[in-house]
Amino acid sequence: MTRLPDNVNLLNEAHENGPDETIEERCFAAALVCLEGHYTQSPPMGPQTAAKVSSMITKTLEKTHTIRKAREAISRNVAIWIWLTRIFAAAIPSLTTRSVGPLSSLNDPEKGVTPQESTALIVMNHATIKEDIATLIKLMHIARNLLVNAEPEVPQDICAAVHFDQMVYQTIILCVNVTSKGYDGEILDENQRLKLGDVTELYKKLLVTSLQQAHNWTAKHDRNKMSFWFDVLFDDDGALSGPEESLGDGSGFRPDVAKRQVQHWLDRNSKLCDTARKLLKDYAQNQASRPPGNLAPIRPLAWNWLPDGSVDVPGDVANTEEKINPVWKPDETDKFEQDRAYGRVSREVDTWWLNARDPNYEEWLVLMPSVEFAQSRLEHCRNNLYAHDYVEDIMDEEDADDDESYGEGPLTGLLTEVPNILDPKQIEALHMIVKSCILDNAGSGLTRAGENLQKTRCRMFLALDCGKSLLREMLVFIAVWEKDEQSLIFQVTTQIVEALHHSALIPYAWNSLRIPKDIISPAQTVLLRLVNHMFRARINNSASQETKDNSRDIKLVHFFLSFFRSQNCDPSEFPVDSWDMERAKDGLAQYLDFLTTVAEMLDTRAKLIEWEAIYDLITILTGLEAGVPKKPLIELPKRSPRNDSDGNPMVERPYAAADDGLPPSPPPPPLQEPAHKFPWSGIKGQIFTIIATLLQPPQGQSSPGNPDVQMQMVKYNGIVPLLNCCAYDDHNPYAKERVTICLKWLLDGCEAANNFFRELVNLSPPPNLRPAPGGTTVSTIRVDGIQGEVKVQVRSSTSAPGEQETNDIVDGAGRIDLNRPSGRGSIEDDFMA
Repeated sequence: MTRLPDNVNLLNEAHENGPDETIEERCFAAALVCLEGHYTQSPPMGPQTAAKVSSMITKTLEKTHTIRKAREAISRNVAIWIWLTRIFAAAIPSLTTRSVGPLSSLNDPEKGVTPQESTALIVMNHATIKEDIATLIKLMHIARNLLVNAEPEVPQDICAAVHFDQMVYQTIILCVNVTSKGYDGEILDENQRLKLGDVTELYKKLLVTSLQQAHNWTAKHDRNKMSFWFDVLFDDDGALSGPEESLGDGSGFRPDVAKRQVQHWLDRNSKLCDTARKLLKDYAQNQASRPPGNLAPIRPLAWNWLPDGSVDVPGDVANTEEKINPVWKPDETDKFEQDRAYGRVSREVDTWWLNARDPNYEEWLVLMPSVEFAQSRLEHCRNNLYAHDYVEDIMDEEDADDDESYGEGPLTGLLTEVPNILDPKQIEALHMIVKSCILDNAGSGLTRAGENLQKTRCRMFLALDCGKSLLREMLVFIAVWEKDEQSLIFQVTTQIVEALHHSALIPYAWNSLRIPKDIISPAQTVLLRLVNHMFRARINNSASQETKDNSRDIKLVHFFLSFFRSQNCDPSEFPVDSWDMERAKDGLAQYLDFLTTVAEMLDTRAKLIEWEAIYDLITILTGLEAGVPKKPLIELPKRSPRNDSDGNPMVERPYAAADDGLPPSPPPPPLQEPAHKFPWSGIKGQIFTIIATLLQPPQGQSSPGNPDVQMQMVKYNGIVPLLNCCAYDDHNPYAKERVTICLKWLLDGCEAANNFFRELVNLSPPPNLRPAPGGTTVSTIRVDGIQGEVKVQVRSSTSAPGEQETNDIVDGAGRIDLNRPSGRGSIEDDFMA
């Protein structure tokens, strides 16, 4: 290895630093000196030096894991942070060139490198890429650990001052660019695939560690959170692609104006903590003349360590405790002064939120669409049905490809690709970052201007296209990986949705997740599931909810009920196939789960009754009854008439081959049933559960059923579809048992419902299958659970008791008292519970 010309000076500097520098700091700094020279080719390390450096880095990593004093000492060493920044600044372009392509091709579409060319580069440079990424993973791991100590704001501020956070950001970009590229597996042999897989997995590990470092850097640090949000949400290739694209949601939001205002807020809040400022000033005055050199004098943080008067200090920096009364001065020409007087992060974001939030946020402005409106719209749709031609042939391979069906158009933003790259265990840091940036209880209180920065970042999250795209991918991630309620990813995402709820932005999020070709998009379905889980937690923690204002929850229920009551599908969304129907069914099932939870909460149950949600349930039930045939438990085989003259029984040779006259084998079944035969399995059972809950007696009573809901059932003719569901249906098992519960509460104290049943019994006498005395007859009857009609032979009995038995049955039916309480009431109550 070539001898460094200033090695003697470096050793002398180590002695000059005195006993304040620990052995861990010296060893780690020495390793970083060699690494920086290696990546800048001045000079590259030989194998023996590389082994020594790797050993020292590994030991440093172990000590930052286990020894608190060593970790805290290294974390306050400004020179080490500068070395780390310089190493990553040199390594990232080198790795980019060897993994993605020439740097000049990254932003030039004409020089763009194809995935195949990128794959060839990785395979060719496999050995050196593996070595370098393995080293960077260790360094990023150390940088992550350095932010975990008793005073994390000190290394957090030093990290920001030396711009290591920007190196983390660039590392994430590199990892995403490499791991998100596809490749053609047919052009690679087994050895090449293994090499590509090795490198891809290492890049994923580096991405995970970088996200973890970013999480530690932003934790409990409002300025760092806002700086990170600024980098990842204001994507120059996405949200700021053009003014015509910034008005997509109709709100008039201007991302370029918001970006300038957020930058001004970062300038005004650029003061670092006192300890970090002291360490930076000491380095600038006493050590900057030696390697690794001066701190980069990049605004807005440089004033913290530069001599007074050498650089302009942003206004309001000194008055960190003085309260601000936000004032917007529209005539002010100095934009910085205009934003300083306003005091808050961004007036553009605040204005967007006033337009985007739930219109009922402060008072009831949008009322529930009436049942009459829903009926008129339903009738209009029935009268304007459009006949679509459905092709029931086997699908083309292109149609069967469902990879892009979860989103629409290209993804926007750096972090949006991450859910498509990492698995649930690897991606936890991303969710934790989003949560820590927007969840109320992860914040530090109000600012001098009375602003909740957590809520402001939450609003920025949905105001900007990058945030909306990331939210969609995070929701779809739960569906793709089938995460349950106990998983960390599900729980953290629920907290993110709770933060949106606190800002009354779930309605806006719901509409932004809409995909035109889906009745309910997969992301919307997951959002409903998370909202349902959020409400279910309210039930489980009812004691802590008693003193809380539930008006926000009621308004959210109002939004979803009004949406599903008034929404209809555009003709352009047809025709649909069974995949589309499956998604619609998932969305409807999740909506009914949500209503089930809401119906169990007394305050929201009262609102469902007031808004006549029974009508919507009956309408769905009636539509299912009319459009979906019941599936029998047993399907009788279809028998064709025999024609002996055409057959060839082959009695002489029972195993002889069949002749050419036999009919051909039937064609294979289609890959999927046509959309109009979709069974909507399980939906009826959910509806019965909600109806039974709404019909229950008011709180504190055991009888009768809820009179308002009983009359709504009668008014909207809900009894008939209930009774129709008593017949066995394998698509909805146990429907009859659930209907029994509904009827119990419906008939309990409701004279109108009882009168309906009496008239029904009188109008439907039992069929008389009895033949003449002494004879037999063959008749057909329907047996519940068996398809079609079954032929039965009925024998006559000459004994008189048979006639008396029939009379007893008829008399017994006439004596049925539908008001009489059932002797199995306790069993039914347990079933409901």
